Amino acid sequence: MMETWHPLGVVGIISAFNFPVAVWSWNAALALVSGDAVVWKPSEKTPLTALATQAIFDRAAKKFGGVPKGLATLLIGDATVGQQLVDSPLIPLVSATGSTAMGRAVAPKLAARFAKTILELGGNNAAIVTPTADLDLTLRAIAFSAMGTAGQRCTTLRRLIVHESVYDTLIPQLKKVYASVVVGDPGAPGTLVGPLIDERSYQSMQQALTDARAANATITGGERVLNQTSGKEPSEAFYVRPALVEISTQADVVKRETFAPILYVMKYTDLNDALRLHNDVPQGLSSSIFTMNLREAELFLSATGSDCGIANVNIGTSGAEIGGAFGGEKETGGGRESGSDAWKQYMRRATNTINYGTDLPLAQGVSFDID
Repeated sequence: MMETWHPLGVVGIISAFNFPVAVWSWNAALALVSGDAVVWKPSEKTPLTALATQAIFDRAAKKFGGVPKGLATLLIGDATVGQQLVDSPLIPLVSATGSTAMGRAVAPKLAARFAKTILELGGNNAAIVTPTADLDLTLRAIAFSAMGTAGQRCTTLRRLIVHESVYDTLIPQLKKVYASVVVGDPGAPGTLVGPLIDERSYQSMQQALTDARAANATITGGERVLNQTSGKEPSEAFYVRPALVEISTQADVVKRETFAPILYVMKYTDLNDALRLHNDVPQGLSSSIFTMNLREAELFLSATGSDCGIANVNIGTSGAEIGGAFGGEKETGGGRESGSDAWKQYMRRATNTINYGTDLPLAQGVSFDID
């Protein structure tokens, strides 16, 4: 007896996420390596990046030669295009990257036709800062994780849970960093924070800050600003100062993922309480703890620690190691991209029993003699 693995045929990739390159490098590359053809629809908000990514593949295919026509097909359009991939019986696997709301819309329809799914959905990532943390390292990790890509990354740091003994040291330093970063054209030298993707994202951010004020939060930043690299403010561009939101409780607005540079900051006194805060959100993608205490680190990585698919020690939440399985639990969808065995999702598995003799051995030693 042995097992064999076979390509599924065609893999559909749908993304409501604004990083087509990331989606391609994880999902499409694995599908192609597994022998599948790929039909992918990126976010309608990033068509040019998607076209550039497809062009890179097309040039590589031409250079190596012998690549079948249509092996990777790009579809530009709105949600109705993605819906065709979801509904088509010709596509046995759909990999969907985006919001939890998108996953809730897609998953039941795929389940209805027994299609396979890989879901990489929302994240509400948190970091715990303990009394023994290296605060210089922690400060740099927080700044990148919370403000990088203007908070528009699934692994962006959105919640910071700080021990009361280091709170008054760390947070004033963090405010200085927030006030000093250059907000503007991401292609210009020195820019650390680019614009929000569109007005809808800006309005969503402002609504979250309004809700936070209603919960008695203290807010630093969050306002719309000029492009600091040009001094201009086109009406269609939305540059914002990253927001630090100090809040005493994990209110509903904190538990809701807002795809913008908002970092909610809370205090804790006991590590078990910090872990409860950490895990008390619907999402479970990425997480971090900053500590020099081995026992605290091991507790965080254990089954009773972080409930996320990615758990880091003295490293921020943002980003991903291509050699590790990427994805999360709970409303993050449970899917995994990348990692040592991710290719198995893009193939079908068959068990083969081969009889080379003239006898007929039956499973479990069953005897079935006939005259």
